[in-house]
Amino acid sequence: MYQWRKFDFFEDKYGGKTSVPDELTGALNCCSSGRGKIVAGCDDGTVALLDRGFKYNYGFQAHTSSVLFLQHLKQRNFLVTIGEDEEISSRLPVVCLKVFDLDKPLNAEGPSTSSLDCIQILRIFTKQFREAKVTSFLVLEEAPPILLIAIGLDNGCIYCIQGDIAREHIKRFTLQVDSTSNINSQLPITGLGFRVDGQSLQLYAVTPSSVSLFNLATQPRSRQNLDHIGCGINSVAMSDRMELIIGRPEAVYFYEVDGRGPCWAFEGEKKFVGWFRGYLLCVIEDHRSGTNTFNVYDLKNRLIAHSIAVKEVSHMLFEWGNVILIMKDKSVLCIGEKDMESKLDMLFKKNLYTVAINLVQSQQANAAATAEVLRKYADHLYSKQEFDEAMSQYTHTIGHLEPSYVIQKFLDAQRIYNLTKYLEKLHEKGLASKDHTTLLLNCYTKLKDVEKLNAFIKSEDGELKFDVETAIKVCRAANYHEHAMYVAKKAGRHEWYLKILLEDLGSYEEALLYIASLEPSQAGVTVKEYGKTLIEHKPEETIEILMKLCTEEDEAAKREASNGTYVSMVPSPVDFLNIFVHHPHPLMDFLEKYTDKVKDSPAQLEIHNTLLELYLSSDLNFPLLSQVDVEQNSDFGVKGSLVGVVPDVKDLKGGKDCERFQKGLRLLKDAWPTDQENPIYDVDLAIILCEMNAFREGLLYLYEKLKLYKEVIACYMQAHDHEGLIACCKRLGDSGMGGDPSLWADLLKYFGELGEECSKDVKEVLTYIDKDNILPPIIVLQTLSKNPCLTLSVVKDYIARKLDQESKLIDEDRRATEKYQEETLAMRKEIHDLKTNARIFQLILGRTSQEVKRRITRELLRKNNTKNLIVSLNRTLSFHFVPSVNRCNVGDHLCYPVTNGMLTKHIGPWVPSKLEVTELIRAICVS
Repeated sequence: MYQWRKFDFFEDKYGGKTSVPDELTGALNCCSSGRGKIVAGCDDGTVALLDRGFKYNYGFQAHTSSVLFLQHLKQRNFLVTIGEDEEISSRLPVVCLKVFDLDKPLNAEGPSTSSLDCIQILRIFTKQFREAKVTSFLVLEEAPPILLIAIGLDNGCIYCIQGDIAREHIKRFTLQVDSTSNINSQLPITGLGFRVDGQSLQLYAVTPSSVSLFNLATQPRSRQNLDHIGCGINSVAMSDRMELIIGRPEAVYFYEVDGRGPCWAFEGEKKFVGWFRGYLLCVIEDHRSGTNTFNVYDLKNRLIAHSIAVKEVSHMLFEWGNVILIMKDKSVLCIGEKDMESKLDMLFKKNLYTVAINLVQSQQANAAATAEVLRKYADHLYSKQEFDEAMSQYTHTIGHLEPSYVIQKFLDAQRIYNLTKYLEKLHEKGLASKDHTTLLLNCYTKLKDVEKLNAFIKSEDGELKFDVETAIKVCRAANYHEHAMYVAKKAGRHEWYLKILLEDLGSYEEALLYIASLEPSQAGVTVKEYGKTLIEHKPEETIEILMKLCTEEDEAAKREASNGTYVSMVPSPVDFLNIFVHHPHPLMDFLEKYTDKVKDSPAQLEIHNTLLELYLSSDLNFPLLSQVDVEQNSDFGVKGSLVGVVPDVKDLKGGKDCERFQKGLRLLKDAWPTDQENPIYDVDLAIILCEMNAFREGLLYLYEKLKLYKEVIACYMQAHDHEGLIACCKRLGDSGMGGDPSLWADLLKYFGELGEECSKDVKEVLTYIDKDNILPPIIVLQTLSKNPCLTLSVVKDYIARKLDQESKLIDEDRRATEKYQEETLAMRKEIHDLKTNARIFQLILGRTSQEVKRRITRELLRKNNTKNLIVSLNRTLSFHFVPSVNRCNVGDHLCYPVTNGMLTKHIGPWVPSKLEVTELIRAICVS
């Protein structure tokens, strides 16, 4: 027979010194608990309310004779009692049910010690309900104020009262446990228990020989017989799971709605049975010794949580978190459960770790507390070198115990198999860090357990429960390249996949195929990162992929282009320039193919700059100038152009290099259309490249396009190409063709400072200087005099022509001077005549109307003259200019003096000429 271990998980709260207060003088017939109080009913009809510590609070007379049963309700502060009251007329005891409201005392000062507000009194037995002895009593609070009261009788009947008792809105009905009509065979009701499950309401009823279940939710109310054995009074209880518990001498039985459930064989007569916080409580009488023992059973962990010998018990209650036993001698035993820490310490001292684990789990302790118990148990097993069992317990602490605590233990012990198991659990629960993943993979590789490695890496659920990058690194380091590639591909880490292919396996073709299978955006990123390696080993195939990326040849890209997203979606070739470092020929090939296919790329400027560097570089190093903002370096500007140009590259290069330079010249011309002001490349960069690489053809083209003619002839001067220099000046120095004639002056200065024999060239230059008269002869002579190799014969013809021209000019100037002197004298005479004499201008008008004359006069008078104009209005209109005429002003008006039929007007500083007066009269007459 299994022996239950005994522990002291409970303790006496008052040291066994508590008893029922002396104020309760009568015998205790019944007790109830709830709402922080103990309610006791006595055989003298009084009810007392006790506070914590069994301190008397107050009491009142509930019944005149005795109190048989009572129950303190939980939801409302009501007390329901059954007791005997003497009937006044017959003086016979009558069993009544009373309801007291403990919140409504009779007076304002507080509850009375002799009476309390009784809100309802019901007579239990009537003509319809025959009288019998009450053996059990139970109240169910359905939905306040509705109560359901079950009263068990000694005749096997159960009287039920349901409704609002306070308002007497009730209904009564009877339940019969035994259907036989033999009164002698009927047994009393020893216990009742309500079972509420949702809308279902059921009532357990126990007799000494049966267990029944009534369904109160149906009409008619049905009865189900669960067992043919029963129990006595005080041996019935209800568990937290709504199970009926009955105690018999041989065992304790549990019942559910479908019949008898588990039973527990505890020997001895069960005087009292109860249920408290998951514990089964039994007061057992030992017939051999005649003693009573109070046991607290932990059924789940199969232990006795507390056991103590007690006197004869009359009542068992539960209040204030304690179990209260009231003895027949009115002494009280109040025991309470110890805290979890105390119970666990007790178990740990006895190395009862399994019991401790079961205890914390059964009492629904928090996860951290449970993990702590598991850790101590695992530490205990580890100290005993039971590593497998210890690791099994450690795995249950994951999520609460720091993993390093466990890992360190098993690293020291070199228990790699156990460590692997722990790390696997960490990953299963998603709590592994990068270090844990590294450690687990190292364990697999050290154990060479490919099967587990495959299971870990290639999990069937499709979800990677580890740090991807860490797994890849560890697998690569251990030469498990296939596993590393699997993880990289599954996680979409294309850069790692290609890194393994290229750096570890050297599978360049496979890498290119993989890149080609990616989305364009992803392919572009991978090519930027690994393009250098691919260009080095597979340049043609890499260029093919780049062309697809930069031109988007697939249909999906074309659809995107039709929606106007081509420019934003397609990468630019400029983005991939860095992968061609030290590989200029593939770069040239790529850019040439791109420009042949794409004519309107947004990156045309950058592409042309790069191609120019490739075409014009002497040693064909990777171009870097195109990556520099030339405008920021004024030293490389056109104005400060380099002049150290060596002879034309045609004289120094040949073969493929010459072909490259010709491509560069063709690009310079093609990328600068005649209808555009600026070229599709950086002009400053192009000039620098041409100068650095002695490409005179390109340099001359650029200077000429920029109209920098002086820089053009400077190139010829540097090369001492006199024939080309003169031809250039003929082409660029013709002012009639928009050229710059000053180039001849620069050319002459060049020959003057040359210090070599150049007579033929100088004569030709002098011809053009003389033709356009560009320089004075004196300047020409001074300039050429600096060259000691030139003789006077070079300038003889030029000087003769110039002297002849000067003589002719002198004669022409002399004749012009004489003519101007004669005209000046005539003008001075006319001026003197105008100042000293009057002049009459006559115009024969014929039959001119007076209106015309008036208009003429008005127009003339509008003019303002310092002189006086005298107008004669006759058939012949005359104008007389006189030196002075008296005039006067009256207010703001001018006076018009009339003398001898002549109208005189004083006007301002206007002296009309002869021509002006004539034109004025003609205009007025015509109009």
